[in-house]
Amino acid sequence: MRIILLLLAMLGFSFMASSQIRTITGTVSDETGAPVPFASVSVKGSTTGVSADEKGNYSISAATGATLIFTATGYSTVEVVATGSTVNATLQKGEGQVIEEVVVTALGIRREKRQLTYSTQEVKGETLVQAKQDNVVNSLAGKVSGVQISNSSGMAGSSSRITIRGNVSLLQDNQPLFVVDGVPIDNNEPGGIDVFSQGANNTALSQGSTSNRAIDIDPNIIETVTVLKGGAATALYGAAAARGAILITTKTEPDLLSRLLK
Repeated sequence: MRIILLLLAMLGFSFMASSQIRTITGTVSDETGAPVPFASVSVKGSTTGVSADEKGNYSISAATGATLIFTATGYSTVEVVATGSTVNATLQKGEGQVIEEVVVTALGIRREKRQLTYSTQEVKGETLVQAKQDNVVNSLAGKVSGVQISNSSGMAGSSSRITIRGNVSLLQDNQPLFVVDGVPIDNNEPGGIDVFSQGANNTALSQGSTSNRAIDIDPNIIETVTVLKGGAATALYGAAAARGAILITTKTEPDLLSRLLK
């Protein structure tokens, strides 16, 4: 009887030892052997999870025999049973994985384009640079549907007028609101008169010879330009955006540095 109890105690001790929590380390890499930086590592069936470093190395606490789940953007998920203190994982690039297109909407909120209930259109900064225009408004000509752009003259630095889906008023400014990195700016020309404003003799006056303020924005620092059309798209900006809004997102500092080094 004592022998049986001793054997049962030894088996219990072995079971406890086998399920003991230990530190498991390893490296996450792809099929070419290159590390996968900042991959996610979690213990299946628990809330324990960590992120690998920039070299793909990780360290996590788990019991021997636990299943580790390795995930990373653009790679297929891999599950590996931890049989020792070192567990390496190899991830393969997932086929058919498409990142949903994300656009910047009002107040800098990022939304998936397919979830929007209103019309938007985005133009990349590289496309604007190819137009070789000193005025970012002129660079949008012919690239966004429903947008009309007219120049006051052919002179360099002359003002440009932009409207979205035509004019909504004969007496007021019909140009959209410009927002640069979340900050609204005035695109009107200093001292200028809107093309549909009425003069003293009840005749329409054209724009003056000064430039509109959007000319101050260098197209080379623009990452994206998002055009919001209609009242539903611009409601968060109030009456100033009743005629639409043009959201300009500039490049981050690392992007600008890499461009200057080319």
